[in-house]
Amino acid sequence: MEPQEASAVEATGSVESRQVLAACNLCEAICGLVLTIEDRPRGPHVTSIRGNDDDPLSRGHICPKGVALADVYEDPDRLRRPVRRVGEGANAEWVEISWDEALDRTADGIAAAVNRGGRDALGVYLGNPNAHSLGAQTHGVQMIKTFKTRNKFSASSVDQVPHQFVAWQLFGHQLLIPIADIDRTSYFLVFGANPMASNGSLMTVPDFPQRLRELRRRGGRMVVLDPRRTETAKVADEHHFVRPATDAVVLLAMLHVIFEEELTDPPAYVAGIESVRLAVADFTPEYAAQASGVPAGVIRRIARELAAADGAAAYGRMGLSTQGFGSICQWAIQCLNILTGNFDREGGVLFTEPAVDIVGKAIVGRGHHDAWRSRVRGVPEFAGELPVSVLREEIETPGEGQIRAVLTVAGNPVLSTPDGPHLGEALAGLDFMAAVDIYLNETTRHADVILPPTTALEREQYDLVFHTLAVRNTARFTPPVFEKPKDAMHDWEIFREIALRTNARLDRKKPMAKLLTERVSLSVSPSALVSTLLLTGRRTTMRALRSHPEGVDLGPLRPTMPGRLQTRDKLIHLAPDLILADLGRLRRTTDAQIAAGPAEGELVLIGRRHQRDNNSWMHNSERLTRGKPRHQLLMNPADLAARGLTDGARVRVASRVGEVVTEVRGTDDMMPGVVSLPHGYGHDAQGMRLSRATKVVGVSINDLTDPERLDVSGNAALNGVPVTVTAT
Repeated sequence: MEPQEASAVEATGSVESRQVLAACNLCEAICGLVLTIEDRPRGPHVTSIRGNDDDPLSRGHICPKGVALADVYEDPDRLRRPVRRVGEGANAEWVEISWDEALDRTADGIAAAVNRGGRDALGVYLGNPNAHSLGAQTHGVQMIKTFKTRNKFSASSVDQVPHQFVAWQLFGHQLLIPIADIDRTSYFLVFGANPMASNGSLMTVPDFPQRLRELRRRGGRMVVLDPRRTETAKVADEHHFVRPATDAVVLLAMLHVIFEEELTDPPAYVAGIESVRLAVADFTPEYAAQASGVPAGVIRRIARELAAADGAAAYGRMGLSTQGFGSICQWAIQCLNILTGNFDREGGVLFTEPAVDIVGKAIVGRGHHDAWRSRVRGVPEFAGELPVSVLREEIETPGEGQIRAVLTVAGNPVLSTPDGPHLGEALAGLDFMAAVDIYLNETTRHADVILPPTTALEREQYDLVFHTLAVRNTARFTPPVFEKPKDAMHDWEIFREIALRTNARLDRKKPMAKLLTERVSLSVSPSALVSTLLLTGRRTTMRALRSHPEGVDLGPLRPTMPGRLQTRDKLIHLAPDLILADLGRLRRTTDAQIAAGPAEGELVLIGRRHQRDNNSWMHNSERLTRGKPRHQLLMNPADLAARGLTDGARVRVASRVGEVVTEVRGTDDMMPGVVSLPHGYGHDAQGMRLSRATKVVGVSINDLTDPERLDVSGNAALNGVPVTVTAT
């Protein structure tokens, strides 16, 4: 496949410079890019990256991560050939091997575990980058299906499962998630989200800063509730501190006001409204104020403003999902939008109509819950995955179904999931581990074999997921910028080979027809699959996308209800049993917290992310780690003074599961009683073969987060963890 070049080609001395259109796959914003490339004697070199003004979704926007995309391609730390580990721990060495040897070793290790212990002896973990790779979406999922293991885990259960859990119950599909119509809304209510840093999450909204300026020019307002004065809170029209893990009672109190003051205006296809009214009757603003610190008058006023606005959207993200009542929070957000008449309304929240409709065509399953449970703790699965919080115990606990081999794909759970250090110890005790990854990191250092795929600039891309979650209907296919090296493999090719070679080594053989079907489906290229899927949607074609690599505009979001609903009766059942049953736990927990107050010396820990970070990786990128240090524990100055601590001092932060030592920074951006550490941060160079000194020091919040703290959906409660902070 030929790389897609723009028309401009100019001579610069003896070196030719050309411009190529590309796309960033590092975050959900999926920004269109223009790369300037020099063809040097030693090979092509990216000299600049800028946003593509012609991209109909990103409109020329680019963030620091996009500028650093070429750094990943050229990174001397990146693995380019498969390696195997020789030795253990700090004395381990990594030896390059051939692709055939790496794939055979991987298949041998997986098959040996399954032949001895059954299908569930294999555990699979998928990291966040899988959602950003076409090959992972088309072939990675298919590879995992061939294993038939129930021990499947992903980053979703430390990130977003409450969104999917609620969407499945209300709208009939886990990815039928309402999107804020940010380009036309007049009132944007934000709970626990930081789109100024993320450019949206489960709401693909590139160039949020410009879109916020446009909202203001329309006379609109943005109101933010968050325990930290985030980058988004600082530019909001209004910000209110809210104690971590109490957002649910604030949201329910807003619903209480909507009912009490008869401000409801729901669509006709909504059932269960009276059940919701009864469920929130006792969650008054005064009660919520005691728990959250948000004044009752503020709660009432915001509820009224949301109901009265000419097009309003309530949105909650990471801060809501990563707490013990994340599903109640996301349900309450949807109830606010639906009951105030802002659902399926321009300027409110709407569903996308993507060119490849992974929801309507059932390309991704609807979702299901409690079809099986984890072996040790008995935690229900959701949508075929178990919570990653149970992974360690499933490895360490003997018995039938014990995980003895693990395959990770583009993930670093030791740095990004609860109680990561102890998970690392469990991985070190496996019979076998393999990783499909481009880096040695805190997780892959435990692997026996690492198989590195090509990077974003060497492969084709179509964003199946993020076009489904975008604030505008667009489509874009991106050919590879660079030819695949002769000694490299794309991720989808690696997945195909692992699946087929493992099949051949299993004692329990599959029927020949099944084997042939799997071989054929795994051998079709991702772009061929996308071409076929585009034909089913009839909104654009692969030919049109290849002719317009900047992307094709399919128009703004528009009302689609009730036809777009995936429920069998085309109704939204607003009072699902799984959510209402959890309200009792919320009430008991809140009552106890109000009665007891904070424990002596105890603080509450929350995470944070930064625009220059990419979850648990890119922390060794020199370009992205310049500037002020951002690894410190953030603490309100009053909390510093109460403990006799000084700004910049080294402190010990301890939770039930562990402790870390880091520097503390005093800031009024933190709510009193709340402290913050970065999510998935820092790199420990031990055993990781970094080519230069690690640029980032620091610890991850997940050295302290507790795997026993779960939402009803199974999502990890990373926020709201009780900790103590003392001088070292």
